[in-house]
Amino acid sequence: EVDALKVIGLNPIGVLVFPRLVALVVALPCLTVLANFAALGGAIGIAWLYSGIEPDAFIDRLRTSIDVSTILAGLIKAPFMAMIIGIIASVEGLKVGGSAESLGRQVTSSVVKAIFVVIIVDGLFAIFYAQIDF
Repeated sequence: EVDALKVIGLNPIGVLVFPRLVALVVALPCLTVLANFAALGGAIGIAWLYSGIEPDAFIDRLRTSIDVSTILAGLIKAPFMAMIIGIIASVEGLKVGGSAESLGRQVTSSVVKAIFVVIIVDGLFAIFYAQIDF
């Protein structure tokens, strides 16, 4: 695919990489919001079933213990994590040779590298947020 794009005179980075990066930067914050709601819904259900905590009481406690900065911290990190994941996946994807073995190797490498870098950057965000009292 990359070779075919080069032959017809198109830049593979502009055609293959850039649209994926833009899509990730838009989609990951949306998925973050969706995951937050799913986690809170699950927490409400589990607290009600196992501890007998009514959903109204759970939501009242939630309002007193979580402020807007907690939510913003995750939403600010999401586009950065999307860029990291997209760049690593694209770099590894462009290294794929002509075999299925090469594809498997690069996909595995991409996942491992992305997880590692996301964990490191998340730690850096935590240090940064702690330093600015966010």
